Amino acid sequence: MGDSDRLTVTLPSDAANLPLVRHAIRGFLSAGGVPDPPTGEVLLAVTEACANVVQHAYVGADEPGELELELERTSDELRISVRDRGRGFAPRLDSPGAGLGLPVIASLANRLEIRPADGHGTEVMMAFSLNEAA
Repeated sequence: MGDSDRLTVTLPSDAANLPLVRHAIRGFLSAGGVPDPPTGEVLLAVTEACANVVQHAYVGADEPGELELELERTSDELRISVRDRGRGFAPRLDSPGAGLGLPVIASLANRLEIRPADGHGTEVMMAFSLNEAA
């Protein structure tokens, strides 16, 4: 393994693809020797972020848009970005979810940033320490 390993996945924003996303992440983490924890926490947090894209990002769109996932593993940290090219991050009064996704992610990750994606849409970046003392 070099200084950094990276995985990029782009799929249609469809709930049927969430198990595929989890499988790809699990394989990436396993191949990189990432222990559990934080593997279980990473899988839960990324699943929540991807489910948010499926539920919220493309509301009112004629076609489901793309869900973009990027993982980067360095010697001491795992950084994961989940991006969409949808309507952007905004509160919804008609939200079908319980509103617990982002608090769950924040409680699991060492760092969480929510920002506009390049162009349009939203990026949720989460980081997990790979140092046992962290």
